Amino acid sequence: MDEVARAIELPVAHGEIGFAKRHAIGKALRSEAYTHAIVLPRSLKSALVPFFARVPVRTAFRGEWRYGLINDMRVFDRERLDQTVKRFVELGLAAGETDEPTLEYPRLRVDSQAQALTLERLGLQRTENVVALLPGAEYGPAKQWPVQSYTDLAGRLACVGIAVWVLGSEKERELGRSIADAAGHEAVRNLCGETSLGDVVDLLGAARVAVTNDSGLLHVAAAVGTHVVAVYGSSSPRMTPPLTSKKHVFHLDLECSPCFERECPLGHLRCLRDIGVDEVCSTVITALGQPQPTHQSGVAH
Repeated sequence: MDEVARAIELPVAHGEIGFAKRHAIGKALRSEAYTHAIVLPRSLKSALVPFFARVPVRTAFRGEWRYGLINDMRVFDRERLDQTVKRFVELGLAAGETDEPTLEYPRLRVDSQAQALTLERLGLQRTENVVALLPGAEYGPAKQWPVQSYTDLAGRLACVGIAVWVLGSEKERELGRSIADAAGHEAVRNLCGETSLGDVVDLLGAARVAVTNDSGLLHVAAAVGTHVVAVYGSSSPRMTPPLTSKKHVFHLDLECSPCFERECPLGHLRCLRDIGVDEVCSTVITALGQPQPTHQSGVAH
């Protein structure tokens, strides 16, 4: 990302306080003489590193008890800041500034040389029509379009000559394998667990369309310029929309949505199961600029 000069890894697991690790990183950063820290999460532990680094101005929303750790505390107006991106951008404004900020679409740079090496390493051919499937969702199954729906979609696309790459982390390796195996076509490749995040950025840059749940990779796909076909279940496209003009969003907006739960509290998962493969497939074909197949095999849900 061109706007980012440096990335500093915080080697703690999700939910881990890691006090000693945070203290060590903060202490090491003192010599960098940072003047301003913006703390996006509202947790106490997220404010520790800037405090230990002795950054003079530490900006964040009021959250868990962290007075002293944060010395530029902002009021969290949930109604006005109705999107995650608005909340983050708000923290970049000067204290007391009331003008509505301009929300620019983020852009990730694709490294063409690294992309070519990754394609070669994985034995992938650069073709005009590649669709990436991103079936994972770290938050839980209430954000995941059913595996069978992804499988049917992959099979239909492969049958009309479209290459399908299933992308995800090591955690999604078996999920990707089940989709590729059940699709039963050599044009469907399971790449879950075979790539770093940097590789995925470059591979999404080679794909024309990405079909995805509301996940981190959705926003990566949007930032590299891939046409995003986003499927929302328990979450809301109003709060975390794809930040791109090249998108199509599927969201049924049921009376129980959005619940923001990890698993469907009612047990039916209609918000995802009722999004049919037929319409998603048709949307993908249209985004590719291809004629609609006269016959689509598979079962719509």
